[in-house]
Amino acid sequence: MTRIGLLGAGHLGKIHLRLLKEIETVELVGFFDLDPDVRSKVSETYSVPTFDTYDALLEQVEAVDIVTPTTTHFEMAQKALQLGKHIFIEKPLTQNPKEALDLISLVKEKGVVAQVGHVERFNPAFLTVGESAISPMFIEGHRLAQYNPRGTDVSVVLDLMIHDLDVVLSLVNSPVQEISASGVAVISDSPDIANARIEFENGCVANLTASRISVKNMRRLRMFQKNTYLVVDFLEKKAETFKITEEPPAQGAMRFDLDSGKKQKYLIYESPEVQPVNSIKMELEEFVSSIETGSRTRVSIEDGYKALQVAHEIIHRIEEKLEKVK
Repeated sequence: MTRIGLLGAGHLGKIHLRLLKEIETVELVGFFDLDPDVRSKVSETYSVPTFDTYDALLEQVEAVDIVTPTTTHFEMAQKALQLGKHIFIEKPLTQNPKEALDLISLVKEKGVVAQVGHVERFNPAFLTVGESAISPMFIEGHRLAQYNPRGTDVSVVLDLMIHDLDVVLSLVNSPVQEISASGVAVISDSPDIANARIEFENGCVANLTASRISVKNMRRLRMFQKNTYLVVDFLEKKAETFKITEEPPAQGAMRFDLDSGKKQKYLIYESPEVQPVNSIKMELEEFVSSIETGSRTRVSIEDGYKALQVAHEIIHRIEEKLEKVK
């Protein structure tokens, strides 16, 4: 059994609290939240012990699940790591890349497990497609959300787009070559809608749009590669593939004959069955498994740093453009 403590009992923290209780190999020691009223109410609702201080919680656990505002991530994670505790930390990893690098150094020094909560890597639609089958050369992404004050303490790039940045960086096995971006603050003090074009050294291009002032919700990636077009709908949890092949498709497959003028080809459409998965529970289970077995986490702290680094470069590009039009 892994003794875990939760830090932060807000909206997402309460979800983590409930799911940690369901994992058989976890002993949920308790939680800490800065607000004493929240501590009292959540402790009673979920029948979980609460601690009056973060230090008191750290003394009793092997690992912590950090689900607090981004502004507190570095301080909370640093304190846990200095004591040799394993950490699960929600995205974005920290406020800036320098803080992230400091945490990476501590993780290596202490030899502990550190996983970042980029939950879309565990989305059942994405799992169904399988990363090994994806070698995209063009990616189009839209992550749109209706306005919600929660999360507006940071730019939409760090709030929403960073999900797609992590997924894209996990799929494109090539360094980033060039980034251009635009964004506008409409309701918040930081950009509420942003678009980024990311060019990689291998020629792949990703065009990503994120908005938190949309009239509808959307979380979709479209990926194009040689003879294949893939769609992953993270919100609807659906996946679709269109493949061009010279081999006759299997009986019953949805097919379209293509007359290329040279050789008979077929366009095959597939919508694979997506197995229901609780993505947050799955990522927490993998965190615990990594502690117990020493296996590598799917979303390492280095992955969290890479996504954060690109996100800040996008924010910098937006700020540069906004300065020019003042």
